[in-house]
Amino acid sequence: MLDLGRTFLQSVDRAAGATALVDGALRLTWSEWARSIGGVQRGLAALGLRPGDHVLGVLQNRNEAATLHWACQFAGLVMTPLNWRAKPEELDHALRDSGARLLVYEAVSQEPVAQAVLARTVMRVAVGDVDSDDPRFAQVFAEPADPTPLARADDLSLMLYTSGTTGAPKGVPRRQRAERVAALAHVAQNRYGYGERTLGVMPLYHTMGVRSLLTMALVDGRFVCMPRFDAAAALRAIETERVSHLYLVPTLYHDLLAHPEFKRTDTQSVRKLGFAGAPMHDALLLRLQQAFQPELFVNHYGSSEIYTFSINQNAVDKPGSAGRAGINTRLRVIKLDSKNPEDVAAPNEEGQIVADLLSDEAFEGYHNRPEANARSLRGGWYFTGDTGYVDAEGDLFVTGRMDDMIISGGENISPVDIESVLSLHPSVDEVAVAGLQDERWGQRVVAFVKARDTVAAESLDAHCRASDLVNFKRPREYVFVREIPKSPVGKVLRRKLVSGEFDAAPPPLPAVPPA
Repeated sequence: MLDLGRTFLQSVDRAAGATALVDGALRLTWSEWARSIGGVQRGLAALGLRPGDHVLGVLQNRNEAATLHWACQFAGLVMTPLNWRAKPEELDHALRDSGARLLVYEAVSQEPVAQAVLARTVMRVAVGDVDSDDPRFAQVFAEPADPTPLARADDLSLMLYTSGTTGAPKGVPRRQRAERVAALAHVAQNRYGYGERTLGVMPLYHTMGVRSLLTMALVDGRFVCMPRFDAAAALRAIETERVSHLYLVPTLYHDLLAHPEFKRTDTQSVRKLGFAGAPMHDALLLRLQQAFQPELFVNHYGSSEIYTFSINQNAVDKPGSAGRAGINTRLRVIKLDSKNPEDVAAPNEEGQIVADLLSDEAFEGYHNRPEANARSLRGGWYFTGDTGYVDAEGDLFVTGRMDDMIISGGENISPVDIESVLSLHPSVDEVAVAGLQDERWGQRVVAFVKARDTVAAESLDAHCRASDLVNFKRPREYVFVREIPKSPVGKVLRRKLVSGEFDAAPPPLPAVPPA
């Protein structure tokens, strides 16, 4: 099987003069980018790095981050990207856990790097205008060279860090063959053709960002770097670069549509939409379908551990459905409290989603975390921690996380169904549902609403009563907020809602509906 370095060279062979990378004014063809990557590979070797060593990158989506990622694939180094917003203690944990020998950072991550204790014990290279004495990326890796594939498909490609609800972030090592197969599946499942152009805005410390980067090398495509999301800049890039598909989390789609420049931007080049990372509520699905009228609209459900669980290529026709298992995966829903992967739930019965570890896209276990392996890897299956059900037609619906489950009056309630119903109210911009402690019920269902305009809690309650939402799932309280707290990749942070860490907005009318 081809390794990733040779995979990159396929595009160099086929489309040497085609534009491969765009970062502001910088434009590189496939042959030019290959020479830049080769220069970084040579510089990494000069620093004494050897196959199997980890390189910790704390970078935004800029050309240096993308080039470093590919150079590691050629050199057989393990790219270990970290959120550029990471705190000093998170940097120290990643350095200690991975044993990284090199840290590459930029101005936006300079302060935590300076404060991290272990960052002083490793080689450091700074990107761009950084106030430090560390050698600069442009100097260390200045001399272009032809890249040389030194890795094999079974070598490690990268290690992503994923956080659970307890304990320190877990390292997810992934081999080059798993990364390549996952990228091939992504091409097939999203029906990409040669010469696709993508907006490279999903961070390269997240599996969605890595997937966007790798798939472009399979189809001689164009990766348009976007260091951090800005709706106006994204719209300009879509129009200027004639972006052909978007692969984003729902939050970013929401922000694109909400921007005043959207209606004045030519987005006709965008023919395919894909989303992942969080459920997309019905109202946003319909708005995107109307705005873009895409030929394909894919709901992609997966994780860092096994990239693809399932896909729904007709997201609008069956809103909320994550579809069926991807082409490299088997999945099933087992009974909610079971630890036996053979204890399959009945159709329409909510349970935990598990995926077969024999998937070609799967990891083989967490790095240095035997207790996490014991908890999540059982009987050859990966226990995702997600809840869902399979309907009578065989389609999967993801209802939330085991940790997000609301237990009220003895009933298990998932937030997603409630959020989908409320999202269809014309005055609701965004909504998130969580369970707050209640002396009588154990937990009570509370909806946190970011409103478009003045709306009363009674109106939202009447909307829920008129829907097919069963009564025990109906919110007992509405809290109006200025923003829904989210992670850097757009996932709702329900723990902040529960703990009161949000910016409340004054309710236009009494916030508690009739019981």
